[in-house]
Formats: sequence, C-alpha cells, structure tokens
Amino acid sequence: MGLNRLAERLEDVPKGHVATIVTHLEMLAKPALAADSSSLVLERWPDPAIADYLALFRKVGEPWLWISRLLMDADDLKAILHDPAVELSIVRDGQEPVGFIELDFRVSGECEIAFFGLIPGLNGLGHGRWMMNQALDKAWRDGIKRVWLHTCTQDSPRALPFYQRSGFRIFRQQIGQMIDPRLTGDLPETAAPHVPVLR
Repeated sequence: MGLNRLAERLEDVPKGHVATIVTHLEMLAKPALAADSSSLVLERWPDPAIADYLALFRKVGEPWLWISRLLMDADDLKAILHDPAVELSIVRDGQEPVGFIELDFRVSGECEIAFFGLIPGLNGLGHGRWMMNQALDKAWRDGIKRVWLHTCTQDSPRALPFYQRSGFRIFRQQIGQMIDPRLTGDLPETAAPHVPVLR
C-alpha cells in the first residue's frame, strides 16, 4: 500500500497516550518439547504476597510498560492470584527472583499463559526456551484443548517470533491505546525508552 493510501487510514495518538498492536496466538495440540536445561530454577509460587508479586511484576515488566497488574485493586488482584485455577511459578537465579510464569486455567478446556517473562539482563541467553518448555509442559494437561497468549508492540521485538517458533500461531490482532504510565507516575519516565512519550 502506498503512503498516500495508508495516510487515509492513520489516526493520531492523543498526547499522553501510547498506541499498541496486540497479537493473540494459540496452539491446539501439545508440541514435542526438547529437554532444554538452564542454570535457573523454576518452582511453584502458591498464594504469593501481593507486594512480592508486584515487585517481581515490575522488575520483569517495567522495560515493556507492563502496567495492568500495577493498577489493579489489591483485593481484585489477590482474588486472581489465589484462585486455585491460576498457577504461578517463580524463576530464581540462586535465591534471586528473576522471572515468573502465570498460567490461567479459569476457562474450561483452555490455558492462557497470562504472563511470561524474565528480567531484561537474562533475555537472549537461552533461558526463555527452557522456560517456555516448562510452561507448555505444565499447561498441556488432561482436558486442555487450547493454550494461548498475547504479546504487543511494546514487548521485546524477539517475543512474537519466539512464540511462533515455539509453535503458536496468530489468530487475532487488535489496535489499542492506553494512558502513558510514565506520565501518570505509575512507571518511571526511564521505562521503555524504545516507546516515544507524547507530551
């Protein structure tokens, strides 16, 4: 499509907002999982303290403008995290929390990989492949017919191709906007330097 025709469909992003394209992906059968290893350790994290969860959520997600859980009412967040159909696993480097996986089984027959991430310093070192194999092994249990997740254009540029290499296929894309959390004080202005701030 030429630029002139594309321009007819463009919309301005309001000042103080961030635009994003959200890509939803799914798999409908368990893939063959390699026996990858990692120096990191994955362990179940049942009923985490909300403050501990949010500290790790921020540590992992701040570079990508992860904000949803930071804005939730504490009781609403606790209801999700302590729901028996939501399973959390924490990733540790020694004793240091460096990532987490959140699997949501609240819809019958499905598992959503609701959150999946490592701190930025560990990205690109092969730990993600090991983590994904762990996540998929836990997600594909009896009665599960679909595993899905989503990513967006604020995420690492490696995320979407990584999910596709892991066996997920795109089934939906959406365009959205949100108030920039760096301008509301919910995240520091240094977060996500790859995303422009529209003042």
